[in-house]
Amino acid sequence: MNTSADDTNSRARALYEARANRLAIAPFTDADPTLEAEDGYAIQRELVGMLLADGDCVVGYKAGLTSEPMQEMFKTRTPDYGPVLASTVRASGAIVPASAFIAPKVEAEIVFRLGRPLRGPGVTVETAREAISEVMAGLEIVDSRIEHWRIRLADTIADLASNGAIVLSQPLALDPEHDHRLTGMVFTRNGDVVATGAGAAALGDPVKVVAWLANTLGRHGVTLKAGHLIMTGALHAAVPMHPGDRFVAEFDRLGPVTLHVGGA
Repeated sequence: MNTSADDTNSRARALYEARANRLAIAPFTDADPTLEAEDGYAIQRELVGMLLADGDCVVGYKAGLTSEPMQEMFKTRTPDYGPVLASTVRASGAIVPASAFIAPKVEAEIVFRLGRPLRGPGVTVETAREAISEVMAGLEIVDSRIEHWRIRLADTIADLASNGAIVLSQPLALDPEHDHRLTGMVFTRNGDVVATGAGAAALGDPVKVVAWLANTLGRHGVTLKAGHLIMTGALHAAVPMHPGDRFVAEFDRLGPVTLHVGGA
């Protein structure tokens, strides 16, 4: 790590206030280009502590940078992660105000719910599959508290992996015979197709994302709990979100998930 405890705390506080006030801040890596992923996670842990002290709770985790193009953009060979907070979860069909965010974009992805705990190291794809109880279609609203999305790896990690909110369809029991690498998806905005994708875009296999998360978090003493949601990563490039938009992601087998964007 390249930062002191005081620097870590002050940066977490800056992000906490940016979230509360919906006012973006300058990238931390502008002032200190030497910041690395480990520094970002230290800031993230401080920020999460502040949010939990306000009464929020962690109901799962999201993985980001699960596609090769995104990893190349951020000059990393691994995904990143952040918590999913209870206050950010919405049901399909929800009306979400654009004003709740700073610079929101929308991504479609496959979401799992665990039926039993997972703790790394040593979690395999097969072990992860056996721990999953439900699957659902999901939309993630990604948002950056860093101005103009000028983020490097440490910035987005610190900022809860740029998570804003998630919208989920009704869950389905996991079919252990179905290969979710082949789950196709069509994404529309206001009726127009803006993206397509398949489960294989998420680290080659969305179930592999669950194993990766369990092993990565396990190194920090964190267990994925029964009931935790796992956001496995975008299947396409994020699409900007504006007041009045209606987003629908239609998935093979999983059905549709819908988000309406309000103006206030």
